[in-house]
Amino acid sequence: MPRGTMTDQRDYYEVLGVERSASAEDIRRAYRQLARKYHPDVNHDDGSEERFKEINEAYEVLGDTDRRAGYDRFGHAASGFGGAGGADPFGFGGAGSPFADIFESFFGAAASGSRRRAAPPRGADLQVTLDVSFEEAVFGAEKSVELTRPETCEACQGNRMRDGMPPTRCTSCGGAGEVRRVQQTILGQFMTSTPCSACQGEGVQITDPCPNCRGRGRVTRARTISVTIPPGIDENATLRLSGQGEASAHGGQPGNLYVKVRVAPHPLFTRQNKTIHSQVGVNFAQAALGDELEIDTVDGAVAFKLPAATQSGQQFRLRGKGVPDMRGGDRGDHIVTVQVMTPRDLSPEQRELLGQLAETFGDEIVQQPNHRGLFDRIKDALGRWAGGAATPTVLTSS
Repeated sequence: MPRGTMTDQRDYYEVLGVERSASAEDIRRAYRQLARKYHPDVNHDDGSEERFKEINEAYEVLGDTDRRAGYDRFGHAASGFGGAGGADPFGFGGAGSPFADIFESFFGAAASGSRRRAAPPRGADLQVTLDVSFEEAVFGAEKSVELTRPETCEACQGNRMRDGMPPTRCTSCGGAGEVRRVQQTILGQFMTSTPCSACQGEGVQITDPCPNCRGRGRVTRARTISVTIPPGIDENATLRLSGQGEASAHGGQPGNLYVKVRVAPHPLFTRQNKTIHSQVGVNFAQAALGDELEIDTVDGAVAFKLPAATQSGQQFRLRGKGVPDMRGGDRGDHIVTVQVMTPRDLSPEQRELLGQLAETFGDEIVQQPNHRGLFDRIKDALGRWAGGAATPTVLTSS
């Protein structure tokens, strides 16, 4: 239910579920039961957070003898809530009102119902490093990280008071969180404000600290957090888990958890964006005559027909065998580089056969049509260094 005007504000007795004749102890008991039931850390249903705020708002009024008496006589106009600028029933002192500064200059911070106090700070962010395998980075995985973090105290629900009771309004600043002083200068009177030293600018005082957290509102817990690794994540990518950081010490939003992903190297594959690279060694008979090979990929071994007259360093593309696109695009490719291996230890029979083959070739070295000289290679290197487009390697699709 909207909570912006006095006309649609729910009756505080109705909010707490008590009669108008209820005793202070009845009100306190009803508040404790409802606060525990609807606290956002316990109840994750839609509207529970708004209901919890409404319960606290009602108890701040009905739990205070003077404010309850004013509410009984004048309703929300005297309660300090109702969306009309706090204790200003005419709406001149509310946050965002063009009359707020003027109103406060005349009547002080208490007149504005402490509406100008800064929102509570959010909890600190946390960062952890998560190691994943090459395959987990390609296909995604469910992982977990262990961490120790401050969490909201379950005993006081973060209120820092015994049994979760609301903190007492600071008597030094009247709950404003700041102290205003008027200074007389040659230019006239100037009003200055400083954070209240009694409550450190919070506007409340912890008069009966929670024994579980010793009035801190937080306790340190060890947690195991589940992390979903999306397919295609790259080295040093960072994942953000909203609300999984430290709990706020003053009722603000929790911080975030940032998970930095570190990918372990693979013995066969390397990666460049969505493309996976690997090498395969063949002997010169296979390279010259062609052969049926099995190529290892992240999907497993695939059959590949090596064409005859394959040169050492020649590359072949296996389409769709690379890394998935994190943004939902097509999967990358796997590029295989063929390395023609020269045998180190030959048997006498092999040596004799190679000798016979060598005689058929003769001594003349045939210049290959695609041979590039030293000057051409220097030009290519300078072009790449200067950011120019280098001559691409010809890739043969399988």
